[in-house]
Order: sequence, then structure tokens, then C-alpha cells
Amino acid sequence: MKKKIIYLFTLFAAFSACSDDFTEQPAIGALSDAAVQNEDGVELLLIGAYSTLDGIRNNLSGNGFAASGDNWWFDVLADDAHKGSTDGDQADLFEMEIYNWTTGNPYVLGKWSSTFAGVNRANAVIALIATIEDADLTGKLAEARFLRGHFNFELQRIYGNVPYISEENYANTEFNQPNPGPIWDQIEADFQFAIDNLPATQAQSGRPSSWAAKAYLGKVHLQQSEWAPALALFEEIINDGPYALNSEFVANFESTGENSSEAIFAIQFTADDGQSLNGNIGGVLNFPNPGPFGSCCGFYQPSQDLVNAFQTDGSGLPLLDTFNETDVANDYGKEDDEAFTPHTGPLDPRLDYTVGRRGIDYNRYGTFPGHSWIRATFSDISGPYLPAKNVYQSGDTDNQGTGAWGQQHAGINYHIIRYADVLLMGAEAAVETNDLASALTWTNLVRNRAKNMTYIQNEAGNADAANYQIEPYTSFPSQDFARKAVRHERRLELSMEGHRLFDLRRWGNAASVMNEYIANESRTIPNFGTKANTVEAKHDMLPIPLNAIDLSGGVLKQNPGY
Repeated sequence: MKKKIIYLFTLFAAFSACSDDFTEQPAIGALSDAAVQNEDGVELLLIGAYSTLDGIRNNLSGNGFAASGDNWWFDVLADDAHKGSTDGDQADLFEMEIYNWTTGNPYVLGKWSSTFAGVNRANAVIALIATIEDADLTGKLAEARFLRGHFNFELQRIYGNVPYISEENYANTEFNQPNPGPIWDQIEADFQFAIDNLPATQAQSGRPSSWAAKAYLGKVHLQQSEWAPALALFEEIINDGPYALNSEFVANFESTGENSSEAIFAIQFTADDGQSLNGNIGGVLNFPNPGPFGSCCGFYQPSQDLVNAFQTDGSGLPLLDTFNETDVANDYGKEDDEAFTPHTGPLDPRLDYTVGRRGIDYNRYGTFPGHSWIRATFSDISGPYLPAKNVYQSGDTDNQGTGAWGQQHAGINYHIIRYADVLLMGAEAAVETNDLASALTWTNLVRNRAKNMTYIQNEAGNADAANYQIEPYTSFPSQDFARKAVRHERRLELSMEGHRLFDLRRWGNAASVMNEYIANESRTIPNFGTKANTVEAKHDMLPIPLNAIDLSGGVLKQNPGY
């Protein structure tokens, strides 16, 4: 189901000036309660709830780019990416990247506002269904509760302590609720209801199935380190579910692979020959500037740390503990006409479908020439790389966006959960319950797909573009080794997909990893270390927006440390 923007218009009969019937009529452009109190009205409101998956709505508070449903800018708070572009462009996000977080930052408010809009729209559907007695709307209710579970999960893992707004609160306009602690129980209840009441398959792509609800509930348990219930759900999905990996890794980011066997739940973006309102508006900054097709704005640049993580050891296995001891060759500080030799050491082939780097084909547009495709200057902290997964491949016209100033309202679906993610979440839960055999099997399914996929070729098209070497693990000799392997595999497979920060938070090592990252990254970008602040334990949660606390009259309480 491609995301739809629904415009509702009503026609009003003329009435006499002496009549006071107008006091009982809905306002122009609105529908009365009675008009929507039926199955069609429920469907209209439900589509409105789906439309907030991308975070875009009218009257958005805070920074509009922060609302983006693909969570791209949370990778900037982790070690996968830099903000990109010049330091001064989107200065509020620059402050977030260097960990100078304040309660009044518009990015903090933007995500809060857009996500609560999703909660409210889901609650509107749930509250409406409660007033309808002559139709079986259980399936629609399950979809709405799935969506509410998603939005509340986002709030919970981003802000830590958030208010819970129930459908009763919504119906009674009681939005000013306190935030005494986590709302995991309510999130789990919504996904369990969805599991119990959604069909196993949906006729329309984009609507969740009971299998998708199981995957999401497993993800909820995983984020709380509740390994056993998470593992039980993932085992069921892997053993009995309808999913399979695409043969080609890159298919997950092309129109030909959308809603395929690997897709579990995704935001349904679409592009057209105009500035589509159904494209990824929240990600419009994140294309090369100017790059191969004259786009804007050069944001979301992968880090050297991420590129280093794709190094292998000569036998096709990752350098789990030592990948940052040497850097993959890069052209930082060099102009296009200065000599540069791409890295010759062994690399995981997923690197060049994830990161654009000099001397290698970039998304079938030809060889990346160097700094001329990078907007950032050498005095900025953004580095020499380009993102690839969010940028459509050359020739993929179905996903090609457009815009007045180089904006790219691209149509690439964003995978909230895909099957490779489930395999690796399952592997993580298996490691923590000491089921190393399952963890090995599921991790190697992901690695073997990468091994057997088509590799990026050189400019002549007669050889691999780099020294690609990847092999499955032969064994997991210990729980500690398996834990490192699975965590590293998540980064390789899912990098630049908005997951990394939340993985680090779950593992409890975000501050130490980030401080080490800042030190290592400064080898490539020297002034990054001088601009970035020390990451502290308080950064495991974003602050509650100051604006929200003020509007609550003090009912909302701030997170510790802010």
C-alpha cells in the first residue's frame, strides 16, 4: 500500500439566513462524527495513521527533517555516519552530532512531535471503532494497534521516559499525561493484540500481517534484553514464516525488490514525475551534492569507522577486535586531480553497496571521482564518503525523485524490519541464551547471501571493483566470540539503515563505543576530535523537549542529566 495523502472535502447545502441550522453543521473541509462512524470512515482515518509513518504532517513542531521515518539522523548520533555537508548547514543537527545536546534543540522536538502525531492518529482509529456496533472491525483495530505500538516503541527507545496516551485519553482530550517511566507493557499489549487478530497475509502491500507483528514484538523484547521470549518469536518466524532473503543484497534498496520475500514491514514511499508528496520528504537532504545527477544536499555521509568495519582478515572473516587499527585507504584532503589508489586489502563486498568511495562505481552511475561529488569542505567534519542505500540506482526510474532545488523525494521503501534483521535479532537472542548453533546458522545465512551475491565490477566490467573476500563462520567457539560476531554482523548488514544507535543502547556500551569512535575518526578528520564532546551515560536517552515540558505545565519530567 503506497502511502496515500487523503484530501477530504464536503459539500454543504445552502440555508436561509434566518435559520440557525448552521450551528449543527460541520465546518467546511471537515466531516461530522456521524459521517465517519462507519467502516469507510475507519479506513480513511487508518490511512491517515499510515501516512504518519514517514513523520511528515502539517503543523509539524521543531525541525521538519527530524521527523523522518527512516531515522537517518540517528546514525549521525552513532558511529555509522556524519551529518554531512558543511558544519553550518543544519547547525542544530551539527550540535547533536558533536554531542552538545540541549533540551531546546529543534531536532529533539521534531521527532517527538511527529511520533506523537502517529500515536494520536492511531488512537483516533481505535476510539472511533469503539463507537461502531454494527460491523466487525477487528482487523482494522489490529492494524491501528500495530501502528500505535510502532510509534510508542519509537518514542520509548528514543526518549526513555514518555507519557502513554490511551484511546480513552484521546477520546476525552486528556493529552497532558505524566511520564513516570517506561511504557513497555502497553507496547507489548498492542503487538500481542495484532498477533492475535491480524491475518497471516494481507492483500495490500504495506499493511502488517500477524507475522510482522510477531517480528515486531520480538524486536520489543530484544530491546529490553528479554532474550527468551524474543528467541521464541524469532524461531517461529524463521522456521515457519513466509520470509526469505533476496538473492541480491542490493534488491532491498531497488524498486524491483520492494515488498519481496525479505520485506516484513516497510514505509511505502513512491516517486512520480513531480515533487511527490508520497516520496521520502524527510530524507531529501541525503543525496550527493552535486554528484552524478545534480542533487542536493550532501548530508548523511558514512564514517571512516564504518568503512573500516568492512575489512576482512584474508580468510573472508571480519576483524572483530582490530578493524580500526588500520584505515581503509581514503582520499580525504585530496582533490579529484590528485593521485589516489583505492584500498587493495580484503573487504566485505557489502561495503560498496552501502558506501560510495572514490575509485569505485557508485550506484551504477560510474566511477566516483572524488571530492567534486562531496559538498563538505576539508575544514568540515563530514569526510570523503557518500551514502548509497538511500540513493536510487541509475536506471531505477520508479524510485527516482525530483524537486525544485535538487530535492530528491525518492521512492525507495524504508525497511522498518526486513528478514535479514530478524535473522540477526534471532542470532543475538540465541547467543544470550547460549544457543550458539542457532546463532551460527542464522548469521551464516546472512553472510552466505553476501558471499553469493553479484559484486560491484570495475569500470571495464571484467573484474571485481575491489578485493572482495567474505566467507561464513566455521564455528562459534565461545559465547563471547559469538556475541562479538553477531553484533559486528548487524553493523555490516544493516549499517546506514537507522538501527545502529539503538543497538548500542541495547548493548549498554554506547558511551564507550562512541568515545572510542571519536578518537579513531580523528585520524581521518583531525578537527572532528576537537569539535566533538565526550559522550556520557545521559546520552542513552534524548532529553524530553523543553517545549513539551513547558506546555505540560510541569506534568512532564525531564530525563536525568539534562
